[in-house]
Amino acid sequence: MVVSRLPPATLTLKQFVRRQQVLLLYRRILQAIRQVPNDSDRKYLKDWAREEFKRNKSATEEDTIRMMITQGNMQLKELEKTLALARS
Repeated sequence: MVVSRLPPATLTLKQFVRRQQVLLLYRRILQAIRQVPNDSDRKYLKDWAREEFKRNKSATEEDTIRMMITQGNMQLKELEKTLALARS
């Protein structure tokens, strides 16, 4: 019988890469939110982002995670466009 020396909660390479993508998206969203000029809007958006990521933390299906990353990137682009328009 072969015994694995890896802990039972070890991520596969694909899971590790997805996790890194999610963390990068989260950091980029928070960086964009920091540029929001209004304090109450900034707090609202920060709370919204935190809740969305917490709510979807338990997702395990690969297609679902990929779809959520795509949606998050689209929302980030929309936020960045809105911030660029507000600055001009």
